[in-house]
Amino acid sequence: MKRPWRRQRPSSASSRPPRLEAIRARTADFAPDLAALSKGTAQDGVVVPSLLKQLRTGLDEAAAKALHKGATSQDVIDASLAMRMQGVSLVLDRRLAALTDAFAGWGLESGEQRVMAHTRMQAAKETRFSRKLASWTDPLVRCRLRREAIAPYAFALRMGGAVGDRAGLGDGADAIANSLAARLGLYPAPAALHSERDGLVELAGWFSLITGALGKFGQDAALSLQNEVGELALSGGGGSSAMPHKNNPVGAELLVTLARFNATLVSGMHHALVHENERSGAAWSLEWMILPQMAMAAAASTRTAEALIGKLSLAKG
Repeated sequence: MKRPWRRQRPSSASSRPPRLEAIRARTADFAPDLAALSKGTAQDGVVVPSLLKQLRTGLDEAAAKALHKGATSQDVIDASLAMRMQGVSLVLDRRLAALTDAFAGWGLESGEQRVMAHTRMQAAKETRFSRKLASWTDPLVRCRLRREAIAPYAFALRMGGAVGDRAGLGDGADAIANSLAARLGLYPAPAALHSERDGLVELAGWFSLITGALGKFGQDAALSLQNEVGELALSGGGGSSAMPHKNNPVGAELLVTLARFNATLVSGMHHALVHENERSGAAWSLEWMILPQMAMAAAASTRTAEALIGKLSLAKG
């Protein structure tokens, strides 16, 4: 089994060619014409050609030619996606840690109390409340471990150039790609991955596992809050326009909704695995529509769960 790709340290250069200094100077205070970028994206299907046109304005011929050398639009957009998704994953990881801490605190307070276990929606036998807490907590711990496992593939630099062979970068192509990955804080990939999208699908699955785990918590909480069960108590629930006595478990219901939402979208990311030949416009743009929504759903789920835990307590028997 091959070892996971590892980040490389960026190499330092004692001197830079004039064309590189010109590009650095041009990008230092660059402010794009957003209207032009929008028009260019509508025409080209991607933003990069229009962006390059703006960036090359004012550069001499050598610098203009060096800018974007050996790369293609997908390299730029995929790198941007990987950087943003890696940042999102770190935020989610911190929130998962906070949630497990919150469940642990609840366990210290009430874990030894006895509650009724339910199997197949029927009362079964009494068990400690800590058993229920474990079923909510342990999947979140595993989610944190999975992030580390998928990171080298989900947050990789997918650089390949025009047709994915890095030929435009010459003999030092792999070294250049590895150095760029290090500078961007991404993992180096041994190949372009323009049409190999399993790492991103694993990331989508990770988002769905987060919302699914918290959806289970939300479903259990909603059932325990039923008046006929009364195992949990909720402060600050939602009101009803027709029945003022109700204390609706809105947060718990939202967790279930977000879990089902991501469970639906993750199948779309599996459709995006089907890239024809060396690159696909259709499958690629399908990722743009799905993956950000799944990330936002996971973020909303962690935020909602943290707020809900603060409103729940074991009902006094």
